[in-house]
Amino acid sequence: MSESPPVPQDHIPQGHIPVLLAEVLATLAPRDGATYCDGTFGGGGYAGAILAAAACTLYAIDRDPDAIARGAALAARFPGRLHLLEGRFGEMLDLLAAKGVTALDGVVLDLGVSSFQIDEAERGFSFRSDGPLDMRMEKAGKSAADLVNTLDDSELADILYTLGEERHSRRIARAIVAARAAAPITTTGRLASIIRSVTPRDPSGMDRATRSFQALRLAVNDELGEVERGLDAAARLLAPGGRLVVVAFHSLEDRIVKRFMAGRAGRAGGASRHDPGALISRGPAAEFRLLTPRALRPGEGETDANPRARSSRLRAIERLETRDAA
Repeated sequence: MSESPPVPQDHIPQGHIPVLLAEVLATLAPRDGATYCDGTFGGGGYAGAILAAAACTLYAIDRDPDAIARGAALAARFPGRLHLLEGRFGEMLDLLAAKGVTALDGVVLDLGVSSFQIDEAERGFSFRSDGPLDMRMEKAGKSAADLVNTLDDSELADILYTLGEERHSRRIARAIVAARAAAPITTTGRLASIIRSVTPRDPSGMDRATRSFQALRLAVNDELGEVERGLDAAARLLAPGGRLVVVAFHSLEDRIVKRFMAGRAGRAGGASRHDPGALISRGPAAEFRLLTPRALRPGEGETDANPRARSSRLRAIERLETRDAA
C-alpha cells in the first residue's frame, strides 16, 4: 500500500509506537463533539491521537492495571475528555452503561499484547528475556505456569495446535510433561528451551518457541473469546454512522474480525475469493457497510521503523443510517 501521511507524535507516550496510526485516524475520522471508545488503551497511542484530532470525548478500556495507571498522565493532558475504565473490552456495554453511555460514534480495537507487556520481562509474555512464566494481562487468575504444570499432554497439545497452529504440538506437549516431572516449569527461558530442544528450525527464521508462547497467551487471557464479545458489544453501541476500526496481528484474530464484519455487512461469512457466488449471496439484512473490502496493511516505511507492524491488518465497518434495535 502507499505510504501513510505523517501524524503528529507529541501525544504518543515515549517508548510506544502505535501501529497503522494514520490509517486508524483516517478511517475512524474523529469529529468535534463525538464520543468514542478505545477498547484496548495499552500505551495510549490511539487514544492520544484521537483526542488531539478532534474536540471529542473518549472512553478508554484496558484490563491491565498498569495500562490504566500509565493513562493518568494522558488524562491530565485532556481534562474531562479522557475517561479510563479498568476491565475487558468484551464488557464494554456494562462498563460504559455504568458511566451513562449507551451509544458511541466510533470504537477502535488494537488486538493482542501491547508493546509494554512484551518488553517487561517480569510480565512473562516473551521468551526474549527470561522472566516468570506469567502472561496474565489482568495480573489475576491462572497463569501460563499454571497451565504448563497442570494440564495433561493432550490438553496442552490441543492448545498449542488450535491457538498456536503449532504442527509439532504433541511432541512439545510430551516434552513439557516430561520436563515438569523433574521440576516445575516457572520461567519463560526454561519453557522456550524445552520447546526448542524437540522442534526443528523453522525455515522462515521464526523462533521455534513463538507459536507455543502465542497459544499459551491466548489461552491464559481467553483472547479469541474476548474478540468475539468485544466485536458484538461495539456493534451494539454504535450509533448510525458510527465506525468500528480493528487492528489485528494474528491470523486467528483477523479471521474472526473478517467474518464478523462480512456478516454484519450482509455478506456470507467466510466467503472465499475463489467462489464469486459466495461474495454476492446475502445473509441477514445489512446493518453496516464495509469500509475496507480488503484489509489495510502498513507501508514499507512503517515496517522498517517498527518491525512489529509487519503482520498488522486493519478492517473497519460503518453502521448504516437506518438501524434496528441491536
